[in-house]
Amino acid sequence: MSRSPLENVAVLLRVFLWGMGVPRCARYVTPEKQFQNFSGFRVRFSPRNVLHLLQPRPTSLPPALGFCFMLLLVDKPLTTGASVSICKFTVVCVAVLAICGCDWGQPTPPIATNVDDMDLPKSADSIGLEFKKIPAGTFMMGDATVVTPPQPVDERATPHEVILTTSFKMGVHEVTQAQYEQVMVVNPSEFKGAANPVEKVSWKDAIEFCRKLSDLPAEKAAGNVYRLPTEAEWEYACRAGTKTKFSFGEDVADSDAYEWWGGNSDGTTHPVGSKQPNPWGLYDMHGNVEEWCQDWYGDYPSGSVPDPTGPPKGDPTGASWGSFRVLRGGCWETSAEGSPSASRGGSYPSYRSEYFGFRIVLSSSGK
Repeated sequence: MSRSPLENVAVLLRVFLWGMGVPRCARYVTPEKQFQNFSGFRVRFSPRNVLHLLQPRPTSLPPALGFCFMLLLVDKPLTTGASVSICKFTVVCVAVLAICGCDWGQPTPPIATNVDDMDLPKSADSIGLEFKKIPAGTFMMGDATVVTPPQPVDERATPHEVILTTSFKMGVHEVTQAQYEQVMVVNPSEFKGAANPVEKVSWKDAIEFCRKLSDLPAEKAAGNVYRLPTEAEWEYACRAGTKTKFSFGEDVADSDAYEWWGGNSDGTTHPVGSKQPNPWGLYDMHGNVEEWCQDWYGDYPSGSVPDPTGPPKGDPTGASWGSFRVLRGGCWETSAEGSPSASRGGSYPSYRSEYFGFRIVLSSSGK
């Protein structure tokens, strides 16, 4: 694989930015110390010709930097034949760092749209939100054998019986950019497209969307309350009565028909509902964007539990994960194997990423 000196600079910058607290991990977004059980790292050229350090495994930052310096110093076959001048390289690095500024580690704020003549929608119906009634029922939640690279088997995902005592209405689709913008008056998404799922939204952004939607006069009059699904509701709706690894069966080879993932997405999100739905008529449960859930991330209970909502505040058992909110489903850059119905992840409530979106639940006041 041939790369120009400028691309080699990008490799080093990507690793350096990761070390400064700007990770791009598809499943968990954490400080380096939270990956103590993993080792190594990976450098990849994306389809959009942008260099990403994917799914970092924190050996420690110095070895990663050393690796990238080796890439820069070796003439062949990593370069096109011309030696890379270390002096020129240093000048370029300093210039690029000066241009980048010093705001690393801060959430990217959404960019406001010109809304001089924009009115809030009258109701959820008016912006095209659709819901499916999900029946009450019992299912086995979790799968301790699920592995989502680079994470090992999730010992927190102990299979256990969950009883959902009431029905609920789940969003048929992930919230789109057009829907989000009509309520929030901004579109923070990296991959623009009115029918594409909104992304680069934090858990807090999703909660605010639900609050504003619930506060619309027509929704208040109808007693409608919008919220994020609990993790149990999400998995129950994703499984749709199935007991297989995926809602479409056991064979990952069938995933192209049901999900946008790293092997078919061309490095971007796609319009919601453009793949086949699960048996209960819900789209994109295994791909396109990962979806925020209501719960804090923590250990599953060991026995049967009715209507679980997760730990009251983070993981009560110790946790390095105690400040995470749950994320479910795969996304446009995860592997097909990494998005089974039981797969779980999480991130900080204020963190925004082009991997993260959400869908919502409609319930009655007081529920």
